[in-house]
Amino acid sequence: MAAIDRSKTITQGIERSPNRAMYYALGYREEDFSKPMIGIANGHSTITPCNAGLQPLADAAVEAVHEAGGNPQTFGVPTISDGMSMGTEGMKYSLVSREVIADCVETTVQGQWMDGVLVIGGCDKNKPGGMIGIARANVPAIYVYGGTVLPGRLAGKDLNLVSAFEAVGALKANRISESEFDAIERNAVPGTGACGGMYTANTMSSSFEALGMSLLGSSTMANVDEEKRLSAARSAKVLLDAVRAGLKPRDIITRKSVENAIALVMATGGSTNAVLHYLAICRAAEVEWALEDFERVRRKVPVLCDLKPSGRYMAVDLHRAGGIPQVLKILLEAGLLHGDCVTITGRTLADELARTPATVAPDQDVIRPIDAPLYPEGHLAILKGNLAEDGAVAKISGLKSPRITGPARVFEDEQSAMNAILSDRIRPGDVLVLRYLGPRGGPGMPEMLAPSSALIGRGLGETVGLITDGRFSGGSWGLLVGHVTPEAYEGGTIALVEEGDTITIDATHRLLQLNVDDDELAHRRAHWRKPAPRYRNGVLAKFAKLAGPASTGALTE
Repeated sequence: MAAIDRSKTITQGIERSPNRAMYYALGYREEDFSKPMIGIANGHSTITPCNAGLQPLADAAVEAVHEAGGNPQTFGVPTISDGMSMGTEGMKYSLVSREVIADCVETTVQGQWMDGVLVIGGCDKNKPGGMIGIARANVPAIYVYGGTVLPGRLAGKDLNLVSAFEAVGALKANRISESEFDAIERNAVPGTGACGGMYTANTMSSSFEALGMSLLGSSTMANVDEEKRLSAARSAKVLLDAVRAGLKPRDIITRKSVENAIALVMATGGSTNAVLHYLAICRAAEVEWALEDFERVRRKVPVLCDLKPSGRYMAVDLHRAGGIPQVLKILLEAGLLHGDCVTITGRTLADELARTPATVAPDQDVIRPIDAPLYPEGHLAILKGNLAEDGAVAKISGLKSPRITGPARVFEDEQSAMNAILSDRIRPGDVLVLRYLGPRGGPGMPEMLAPSSALIGRGLGETVGLITDGRFSGGSWGLLVGHVTPEAYEGGTIALVEEGDTITIDATHRLLQLNVDDDELAHRRAHWRKPAPRYRNGVLAKFAKLAGPASTGALTE
């Protein structure tokens, strides 16, 4: 990717220019043209509670930029709520929104010739979208996460958004009443902030601390707490220092810092979506990183945090237990991090962690010590086999047995699978195959939270497998394999599966296998025909044409 020439500012050396006239119309004075112009990419919207609390953070950042001697320039970026669009055709726009956000950040920063950018986001795709745009523009930048939501409470128990999805299956299985379901739905999400477990939003924001692109301690704060607003202001001031020092994202986002980020994802039991998003971020930052690197990190990093969806605790509990800095310090002391990586403060990660205790507090059990982990190895396994020649991703935490061989139950869309689950047509030992849901076939690689949660709600999470060329929500858990590549739409073997074929999912041996002989598969392949595209115009059609495979991040290039 050729770098844009930034040897001159947008107004430098121009004594009389309509450029300056436009700035005067915004209230600039002569002395303002010598100050750095700082973009504030604001994801605020009232579409979703994840983003409805971002405006106070943007306001704090604007004020802090002024105080630090810069000129803030705010602009908007869109969001799609995964939790609201889940199970609908709108979910196909979720991953597409990652690309749109990246394009918005890159386009505005470069088109307006900004000296730095602070990106504020809440919902899932805000984080990778913003970071991809940051990596492309490569001007000094910092990411400010909008913060997590507080847990809902009902009958003395914590609730979250996934509680509502799982309650659907429980209601249909007569495990809860209508009134209990209504109470869960009304109390699951008590206010603003992104989904509260170690789902995709908190996974990506936490990993940005390890990456060096967000302030330490900032990713597990609750949106409604004053410390989140203060952190946004401090982030802006740190960004101004980075602008003056010439510290750019590609100085920070390196192969070693990405390894730190993935180690943190493994240690916290984070979302499968981190695999897809970091492949895309690395391509944007021109960092060499492949599926095999996730497996390499997984084998050496244990799961230390007992967090939802498969564990017990929420992000706010992790924050009270010491947050991401505590987890990073444990990993650093164990030799599992590169402490010499530079961060956005200009100091190394080891320097930033110098005051963090080396051991966990004895009065909490959210974070385990390194010698007593929740699991001895990471939870995101890369599977291969004739059903995923280029790879697939399985989340294996919380499972009693990470292996199943059973008959295929084949579905061409999410809703037909949901109908089968809720009408009691899925039995223990079955392996559901949801296909034509990949980056190009979906298009947009929608998440399968509804069927995976319905399985949990009906008590089938440990005994039924589910594979897809689509994605899973960070809130999903169970015997699940996503990102199957090549996808069905491109003629991958998943397109050749027939009802009743036996499939083996073996996360221990990293195998995803269709137990059909090669001659029969060759015969089926000869008769397979690529389906017509689902969309012929608009952003979904563009994405279907431009998106790469999931094994390289599904980035549009």
